[in-house]
Amino acid sequence: MQPVYQKTFHIPASAVEAANRLKLSHILDYLQDVAGDHSAMLGTDRQTLTEKNLFWAVIRHRVQITRLPRAGEDITVETWPMPTTRTAYPRSTIAYDADGKECFRAISLWVLMDTESRAMVLPGKSGVGVEGLLRGCELAAPGSMAVRSMENRLRRTVRYTDLDWNGHMNNCRYLDWVTDTLPGDFHRQYPAREFSVCYLSEARELETLDLSFELSADRCLSVVASRETEDASTGHSRVFAAKVQF
Repeated sequence: MQPVYQKTFHIPASAVEAANRLKLSHILDYLQDVAGDHSAMLGTDRQTLTEKNLFWAVIRHRVQITRLPRAGEDITVETWPMPTTRTAYPRSTIAYDADGKECFRAISLWVLMDTESRAMVLPGKSGVGVEGLLRGCELAAPGSMAVRSMENRLRRTVRYTDLDWNGHMNNCRYLDWVTDTLPGDFHRQYPAREFSVCYLSEARELETLDLSFELSADRCLSVVASRETEDASTGHSRVFAAKVQF
């Protein structure tokens, strides 16, 4: 078993925003890419899980940013699974630039879902074991985000290009929606320093979501996306909640 997996990425122009800084959504792309590669090495890849009527889903991300790299740079991303909890499979990730300096680090909480019922399957009942590792540099997992009233609102509809191969809105696309709640002039002046996302239920093609958001005096953006009706599998209307500290 390879306990720590590394992969180098060349950052294309399409992965950066107008200020030539890596998009937050592409950070999640890289986290998902290396997690998928490493899972295949560990024997828990998509094909293997499909045979068990299971698939991976991420429920929380927390990312701390030292520097957002620019187009044309190479970054090396290393990842490793942490010890499995009662409900989830945590994974830690760190990205370094070509000089070996840290760009960002992250913790992701992954769970197994039943392909047919879309219900979460606990690790102890899944038959899927992952040997975890603690290196002493892992972030604490993000907690839940309290529901509160926020002043600003907008609506967006999930389109075909928002979907992933599981048929629901891709978790990376949520960060594009979050980023778009603030104007470009703000983003040019204040790069993100940390963000957390909680994924609460699936969003499907042509669903229209209500986004409530607010920017605090210390430049912390809070966003909650909800549907009009409750999701049958989760019993609530919220789809995701996010916080970004600039």
